[in-house]
Amino acid sequence: MPSSRPTVNAFGQSGSLGFTLVELLVVLVIVGIASAAIGLSSRPDPARLLREDAERLALLLEVAQSEAQIDGQQILWLADGNGYRFMRRDNRRPIDNPLLQPREWRAAPVDIRTTPREGVVMNAEWIGEPMRIRLSDGHSTLEIERSPTGRIHLR
Repeated sequence: MPSSRPTVNAFGQSGSLGFTLVELLVVLVIVGIASAAIGLSSRPDPARLLREDAERLALLLEVAQSEAQIDGQQILWLADGNGYRFMRRDNRRPIDNPLLQPREWRAAPVDIRTTPREGVVMNAEWIGEPMRIRLSDGHSTLEIERSPTGRIHLR
């Protein structure tokens, strides 16, 4: 039983005027689902941002380790809740390598814990002291480790 009145158009064909209530409700449900999906996908996921920060830092620590091994000068990693930077340990001057320029955390503010507590130092030795950097945004926690063999990995 259609809810619209049948009509006859100029060509003598019968049809209905407008849409049924069910058709309108189906369209509204589809529009609602689509707008919710767009709204959810547009917000950045804090856990994803922290993971991207940690992955980037792990790669940059490898670059800093290579830089220290190439030129024989120690590199110090300094960080706070808003960002981090690499500096020469002897005179605390910035590094010339454009990859090792100061950066901000995308997941800021980030809580940082390092082992050893004195800080993270990259030196010219191929076999270095183990270190651990623990990053937390209050919801997620990730760790970057350097093994005694110098291998850096994310956990």
